[in-house]
Parts: sequence; C-alpha cells; structure tokens
Amino acid sequence: MKAFLILEDGTVFEGSHIGAEKEIISEIVFNTSMAGYLEVLTDPSYAGQTVCMTYPLIGNYGICKDDMESFKPWPDGFIVRELSRISSNFRSDMTIQQFLTENDIPGIEGVDTRALTKILREKGTMNGMITTREGYCLEEVITKIKAYTTGKVVEQVSCKEKYVVKPVLRLEENEGQRPSLVKELNGRGLRVALLDLGAKENIARSLAERGCEVTVYPCVTSAEEIIASAPDGIMLSNGPGDPKECENIIQEIRKLYDTEIPIFAICLGHQLMALATGADTYKMKYGHRGGNHPVKDLATGRVYISSQNHGYVVDMEKLDSKVAVPAFVNVNDGTNEGLVYTGKNIFTVQYHPESCPGPQDSRYLFDRFIEMMRNGGGKTREYASVND
Repeated sequence: MKAFLILEDGTVFEGSHIGAEKEIISEIVFNTSMAGYLEVLTDPSYAGQTVCMTYPLIGNYGICKDDMESFKPWPDGFIVRELSRISSNFRSDMTIQQFLTENDIPGIEGVDTRALTKILREKGTMNGMITTREGYCLEEVITKIKAYTTGKVVEQVSCKEKYVVKPVLRLEENEGQRPSLVKELNGRGLRVALLDLGAKENIARSLAERGCEVTVYPCVTSAEEIIASAPDGIMLSNGPGDPKECENIIQEIRKLYDTEIPIFAICLGHQLMALATGADTYKMKYGHRGGNHPVKDLATGRVYISSQNHGYVVDMEKLDSKVAVPAFVNVNDGTNEGLVYTGKNIFTVQYHPESCPGPQDSRYLFDRFIEMMRNGGGKTREYASVND
C-alpha cells in the first residue's frame, strides 16, 4: 500500500505503508544509531514525535521484549529506508512489522531517509504527516500540520503510582566462561528516589545493579513527599517535550534543590534543574539523537562517546556561575552536556549514562552518584528527620 510523508514546508515523500494503518501528525526527528531501534522505540522521550532512522536497514534482528526500555513504544510514527521482514536472532520474539502493528504505530518505508535528514538539518526539526490517502489536499494538510504541538507529554509517559525496584545481583560474562560477580555492590543499603519524567527502565536498573533500592515516583509527586521518605539520593530522569511546559514540576524540583540531599539528573531532569535554579533553555535546530555523540569532561579533558536524545539544551549565556558551572560540553557543536552545582551535592548531564542503546563509557556517573550519597548520607538523614 502506498504511503506519503508530508512535511510542513510542503515536501512530500512517497513510500510504502508499514505498521498500523492510520494517519498521524507529529514532530519529525532523526536518530543516527546503527542499532538499538527497539530501545529507541520504547524510549518515552520520543512521545509526540515520529522517528526517522538514518541507518538504511532496520529490523534485521527483530524484537526482543527483554530489551525494551518501557512497557510500550512511545513514538507516533516510524520512518525507515528499508524494513526487514525477517528476524535473524535467536532471542527475537516477533518482527518489527508485527511490533508496530500490535502497538498501533504507523510508518513508512522506501523513502530517501538521507534526503529527509538533510532537510531536517538544514531547515530544522519540523512537523509532518504520515498518511495512506492519495487524494489529500496539500494546502489543507499543511495547515493542520503546522498547528500540531507535542503539548505536555511528561504526564502521559510517567508512572501513575510509585513502585520499588529492589537491589539485584549483577552478573557479567567473563571471556565467554560462566557468569561471575565482577561488580562490587557499592550502593548496598542506599535508597534512591527516582522522579519519573519519562524514565528509561535502565536508569533504575543501573542503580539496582549497584545495590541501591530505588523508589520510582510519578512526575506529579510533591517534593515534600519525596523528602519525607528520607532518601539517600534523588534522581531526576529523562523525558519528552519542552522543559518549560513543566511549570509545576519545576517548582517541586526547586524545593528538592534547597535540601542537602544529593541529586543526579539526566536529560530532561538536567534541563528542569537548570530552569528551577534560574537558568534558561532553548530549542535546538534539530537536536541530538543517536549513540555516537562525543562529550568532553571539562575537569579531565577526556572525551566520551555518548547516547543522546534531546531537542532542547541549557543556555550557557544565561547560567549564573554562582549557582552552577559547566562540567561537560558537546565536542561537535559546543552545547552544554552537564552541570555541577556550586556548594551543592548536585550534578546533572544532558546525555544518557545508562547507555542503552549506545556505548557504556559514561556508566561511571552512577558510581559517582553513589559516592556522593555515601559522603552526604548523614546530612540527608538529618535534614529529613528535621523536616518530618
């Protein structure tokens, strides 16, 4: 069946329909990862968006549900050059075509994804429509496309009730031999409050593998409730949408900032902490989405290859150095990739240290957070008991 991708600038791509048979309007973004399409599809940060994969063949290893980053996929649509109908993987549960259909996600294949990516890079991220209607009126469609906004999507992707992730024993393969315990559980006995703004499951898992007990809270949770639980540390997760849409959440994060509880924030959480402390954010031309973005640690000069997914960034020109200072910078375009807060047990990063998909260079940040909790745990307990 024919399908069409119509951009708000009037560009039309013709291809073949994949996934669910429905029409959608969404924000069109591209991801440069060569693998990890399932993790992309199940990343809540893509809510309200349609993802174009720049790698030409997608779906060749099928869908393994154990690798999902959420209980369901979140993008509105999916765009590929070629979709593999055969799954060459003993772990595969189904094909990607079956997965898209089962989860009511429409898509299009057979389009020139290189040309589409060039348009988005040159003109910036824009809205678009995927449709199978051949008799559409371009003028009417473009009016509808331009009117689309992602809106407040954080509440849609966040959990509805709090839940607990217990510590787990992390086993790793040792040169193909039997699994052995190779990771010290340096977080044993520590309790972390994770504010779910659209969290990937691997964030809680990364802490649980280090021995932490993680309580995951809905995004609408008050700061008072989190503080009253006396956590050793607080994590602010990744998530979708424009950070400035999260006015109420920003107010609660400010209250968390005013405590002595150690805080580690990722992606959207990083942006919200900046907004909560007087900084600003702005929308990037086409964002960073992929598993191959170089990030420089300003303290050591070392460069890490990171996994990223964001369309907004903290404005360094409006950052008060008395509040926070840059800790990481993107090597490609010089945008901010992390902050350390002056006089506080708080650090934040724009990229994804849980790194799935993507390299594992930055997982040490979870160990840094655990060390911060170990050093600041006494203050945390004292503060919580005073404010109960």
